[in-house]
Amino acid sequence: MDDHSFMTQVEVLSVTDSGRRRRWSMAEKIRIVEESLSLPRMAAATARRYDISRTLLTRWRKEFRDGLLGCGPSTRFTPVMIAPEPTPVQPEVSMAPPSADTIGIVLVNGRRLTVSPTIDPGLLARLLAVPDPR
Repeated sequence: MDDHSFMTQVEVLSVTDSGRRRRWSMAEKIRIVEESLSLPRMAAATARRYDISRTLLTRWRKEFRDGLLGCGPSTRFTPVMIAPEPTPVQPEVSMAPPSADTIGIVLVNGRRLTVSPTIDPGLLARLLAVPDPR
């Protein structure tokens, strides 16, 4: 009997063309993460565009949020829409006029919100229902 008639053939698949891991600079990681955060449901499309796994992009996004990529949540912006001038609203009798140490915010629906300049940004975001861009 021939010994090699019992051996199976093994095919070796290459992981990448170069056979080595790619190295991404911090600037490239930040650019890719910001692109993936630009619109909802962009993570998978961005990962495909740069030929990286979604798991790796998810890890980079978490590092970005935690401030481990050199920038993070403190550099986030909330989208703002400039609305047409609202219709005048009749003030209630109990409303105090805004003073120099208050901030008046006129909402799109015409309602007014008067807050102190020292208000906690997290509380103000909850009052205004600002969506989380993540």
